[in-house]
Amino acid sequence: MSANETAFTILIVDDDEGHFELVRRNLRRIAVSNPILALQDGTRALDYAFRRGEFAGRAAEDPLILLDINMPGTVNGVEVLRQIKASPITQKIPVIMLSTTDDPREVARCYELGCSVYITKPVDSTQFIEAIKRLGCFLQIIRLAKAGGATPGGGTE
Repeated sequence: MSANETAFTILIVDDDEGHFELVRRNLRRIAVSNPILALQDGTRALDYAFRRGEFAGRAAEDPLILLDINMPGTVNGVEVLRQIKASPITQKIPVIMLSTTDDPREVARCYELGCSVYITKPVDSTQFIEAIKRLGCFLQIIRLAKAGGATPGGGTE
């Protein structure tokens, strides 16, 4: 990563440690060098996004969130997505749904709520690795866009 590139954190929110490790390993394999943080529940993901609780002192950069839908507790991935996209403070954070759920209604709901991309985690590990490679391409695009510093209004930050 060059000195003028913005290093943003990739936040993986998934209660399955095996899925997190597979995603992390494959992101590293395709040369994504961003910091990666794993959280296992939706409440902590919201705390991170809104910089509150244990994350109140974190840097002000917007992360890229890879978000599973099905998590234990009262705050699932769809609710995390809804809250992030409903707030003017966090609505520009890119959220990629990364889930085993392939119900077309659930996929459509996530897009309606504002997710950037929805990737179904295939059960077959080869297909999952291919999905992660596609995700890596998406991350490269985000990295280049953030490095340019452009905002939707045409100015710079």
